[in-house]
Parts: sequence; C-alpha cells; structure tokens
Amino acid sequence: MPEERLQNIIASIPAGVIGVYFFLDANDRILYIGKSIDIRKRLQQHFNNTSRKSLRMRNQVVRVIYENMGSELLALLRESEQIKTIKPLFNRALRRSVFLYGLYHELNKQGYIRLFIDKIDSDSREIMAFTSRAEAKAYLFRITEKHQLCQKINGLYPSRAACFHYSIKLCMGACIGKEATEEYNSRALAYIDSIILPNEDQLILLPGREKGERAAVLIEKGIYRGYGFFKGRKPSPSKLAAIIIPKSNNRDSQRFIKAFLRKQDITV
Repeated sequence: MPEERLQNIIASIPAGVIGVYFFLDANDRILYIGKSIDIRKRLQQHFNNTSRKSLRMRNQVVRVIYENMGSELLALLRESEQIKTIKPLFNRALRRSVFLYGLYHELNKQGYIRLFIDKIDSDSREIMAFTSRAEAKAYLFRITEKHQLCQKINGLYPSRAACFHYSIKLCMGACIGKEATEEYNSRALAYIDSIILPNEDQLILLPGREKGERAAVLIEKGIYRGYGFFKGRKPSPSKLAAIIIPKSNNRDSQRFIKAFLRKQDITV
C-alpha cells in the first residue's frame, strides 16, 4: 500500500479509540485482527515496523476497519472471540502468547499449601494467568505478604531455616513447622476462593463507546455470558437480557476477566 494511503487510513481514525481493528486485503479477506487502547497509535507502530512479517502483511493490506469497544477488557474479549472465529492468516498462535505463566497451588510434603509459578500449557488449571514471569512473581510477593503466607513455602526465599518474613513477624512460622497446617492452609484457601470467579451472578460496569454510554459484562454463576452497552441508569435484571450480546465462555475469557478484577485492587 502506498505510504500516502497508509497515512490517510491512520488519520481517519480518531485519537484515543479503544477497540479492535481489522486489516483487509483486496478481496476483503481479514488478514489480521488486533486490539489497542489507542488504535491510531497502534496502526502507526504496525506500519513503521520493518520486520519481514510486518512488511509482508503491509503489502497485502488495502483497507482497515475498526470497532470502538470503549474499554480494554471488552477489546480483549472481542479480539479473542474474532480471532477464534475468523482465524486470520497473520494471527497464528497469537492467543498462546498472551498468557504465558500461571499461578498454581499444591500441597507440599509437610502438608502446607504451596503457591508457585509455572508455564501455562494446554492442560493448565491455574488460579491466575500472567503475561510474564516477572509480573507473576511480583504478584506472588504481594499476596504472600497480604495473606501472611510463607515466602519459603511459596518459593520466594530459598533457605534451610526460617524465611525473612518470619523475622519481621509477617510469617507465622510455617517455614519451620511452627504454625499448624490447618491454620496456614485456611488463609491460603481463603485467598484462592477470593480470586476464583465465584459461583454467583456479577455485573461488571465499564466505560462505553461515547459520552453518556456505559458497558456491562454479565457473569452468571461464575460463567461469562456476554456484554452489552446502555445509557442512563444501571439496567434492571429484566432489561439486562435485552442488551447483553451472548458470547461463549472459555478459558481466555475467564483469564481476561480475572486479570481485570485483580487489577481493580492494586493491593492484592
């Protein structure tokens, strides 16, 4: 595509639009689907990229369309849904690269619940998913301190003796067998229960696509049901069914929603 046409496409998109964009070829075939919290800026990055894949894609793109979603969570959900449905040529294995590491739990030899980080695979049943090991480790440090768990048990403080937190009275002594497994595990389980999507109904309210509009993500009995947009007051249960666009519940959607809820509490 000529440079002038590329710049015209970029200029046609308002600044700061949060949503999903689609690259189309001369036959209106969707080549690539992406999401961004600023689509115009992201397109500029795409077209300035000189990698072999980017140049190959750029040479085939003749049109760009986009959907304003109003929030990053809806952009993530929509992008994932569309990639799974359309399977564009240049989106191969994209979803695998979003969440690479997970937080897991198991009983150690002493009977204490151990929280640990590992790579996510197709059989993973993680408590929480992360885009990098560093992000996962930082989170594990925070929740270990917040819930008075043991750094040593959680693999954050290699030692044959007590962990550092025990010396400053943030650990109750599980690392040296001083705290009963029942007491320690009750706190670990309380954390795990709090982070797993509860088996109940929940409505997540988000910014809309324009002034005066809001969005809602519906969770029923812990299952993602879909999203919709509305104006004015929060819709009643009877009106909610009319605005919610049904969507499929899958592991990606669960991960996006859990990650969003985790970020709402920066102290977690």
